[in-house]
Amino acid sequence: MSLKTEVLTGGFAEPVFHAQSVFKLMMDAMARPGTIQTVAPDAAPPTPLGRAAGAIALALCDHDTPVWLSAGLAKSAVPQWLGFHTGAPVTPEKAEARFAFAEAGTTLSSFGLFATGTQEYPDRSTTLIIELADLEVGRRLALMGPGIKTVAEIAPLGLPDTFLRLWTENRALFPRGIDIVLTSGSRFLCLPRSTKITATEM
Repeated sequence: MSLKTEVLTGGFAEPVFHAQSVFKLMMDAMARPGTIQTVAPDAAPPTPLGRAAGAIALALCDHDTPVWLSAGLAKSAVPQWLGFHTGAPVTPEKAEARFAFAEAGTTLSSFGLFATGTQEYPDRSTTLIIELADLEVGRRLALMGPGIKTVAEIAPLGLPDTFLRLWTENRALFPRGIDIVLTSGSRFLCLPRSTKITATEM
């Protein structure tokens, strides 16, 4: 497939209807942290952007939402695809990004480099979307907090070893901080900044 074809194709067949559908899934996933959702509208973004990540980008990004891309995504057809389908500008500055996308295996050194909002406007923060190998066969993590009755468990495969430390630092900023979406293929789950995450005993 040529670069031009990759850029021009792969959007939603019915943009308004499909964007609303994905937005509703996102709201539900944010309200119920750790719940795995499956994206039905068939977005087909250029590799290495996954289907769920691509659908989220199509639903949430527009010309007012600067997007940061990890190195592998930035070198692909993804910046042009995003620009064509959403109008979203790509920024090299993490602190300017409303949305940030990382392909599988990206090294994440700190969440603090992204926009964490302000005390007055905590929503002016970055939502980080991380592609993983799988959401159910990795290291087991326990989630507690708003939207979770007692404890929810997730088992994402491919998170960096430093993730729990980075997340604890992020959660300490509440109500500021970033929200995270973990994606794998056409599936995703949300980790809002209010969620406490700990390692479960094996």
